[in-house]
Amino acid sequence: MVSRFWAVVIALALSGISVNLDAASSRVPRGLRLRSAAAVVQDERTGELLLAKQADVAMPIASITKLMTAMVILDAGLDMEEMIVIDNKDKDTLRHSTSRLPVGTRLSRRQGLLLALMASENRAAHALGRTFPGGIDAMVASMNEKARSLGLMETHFVDPTGLRDENVSSAQDLSRLAEAARQYPQISVFSTQPECTIKRGRRLLHFANTNALVRNPRWQIGLSKTGYIEEGGRCLVMQTLLGQRSVLIVLLNSSGKHTHFADAIRIRQWIEASESQKRVGKSMLTPEPSTPASLEE
Repeated sequence: MVSRFWAVVIALALSGISVNLDAASSRVPRGLRLRSAAAVVQDERTGELLLAKQADVAMPIASITKLMTAMVILDAGLDMEEMIVIDNKDKDTLRHSTSRLPVGTRLSRRQGLLLALMASENRAAHALGRTFPGGIDAMVASMNEKARSLGLMETHFVDPTGLRDENVSSAQDLSRLAEAARQYPQISVFSTQPECTIKRGRRLLHFANTNALVRNPRWQIGLSKTGYIEEGGRCLVMQTLLGQRSVLIVLLNSSGKHTHFADAIRIRQWIEASESQKRVGKSMLTPEPSTPASLEE
C-alpha cells in the first residue's frame, strides 16, 4: 500500500511541483556526525551555507507547519483579541494526540497563536485555521500561496497543524521559511517564550515550550519550532547565535526523543570550535606589538 507521504510526492510531481528525492547538496564536515536525516545550517546575515545534509529532499515536517500557519494568520490582519472557542472539530482524530485545551475553552486568537507556536498545541492551530476567513480550505490555500511566493519549491501543505504527513518540505526550503518568519516580531517572541499560563474559568492551564533549549541560559534563540510525527521523526527549526554568527538551523527526521537537540548541541560545538581555531590562527599571524620603552623600565 502506498503511504500518504509517497502519494503526495507522486501527486506533486504530476502537478508540476518539484520534489527532489536525491540530495542536490550535502556538505557535512568530517567528524561531525548528525543523527537527523536532513539538516541545514546557514549564516543568517550572509546567507552562507555552513552545513547541508540531504538539503533538497522533501519529507514530512510535522508541526514545523505551524510557522507557516502563524505567518498566514498575521498576514490576514485578523483581530488578535477576538475570542475563539475550542470545539469538537479541533480534536485530533487522526493520531489522537493529547491536548491540554478541553472542548469549550475560550481563548483569544493571540493566545491561540502563542500556544500553537510555543507549546505546539494542535487544537489551538486547528481552531486558528477553522476560524480563518473561508475556513480550513482557505487557510491551506493561503499557506501554499505563501510558500510559492517565498520560492519554496519542495513545500506543500494540506492542514494547519502538521499532523498529516502530506505536509512536506526540504531542509533548504525551511531555512528560507524560517528567515521569512523572523520578519514577524510576534512569531519570534511567541515561539521562544519559555512558558505561559492560560486561565480557564477558575483553573490555570500551564504550558511549556517544546524546545528545551529556550530554557537554557547558554542559548540565545530568536526563533524556534519543534515537530514530531512518526513518518517525519523529530524536527527542529531555530535561529540562534553561535560564536559570532547568527545562524538558522534546520534538523529533520531525527531518530530518538532528544536527538534533534543533541544534533543542535553538536552543531554548536562544531561552530564554536571552528571560530576558536580561526581566532588562534589569526593571532599567530599577527606580530606581537612592541612594548614602549617607558613601560619596559
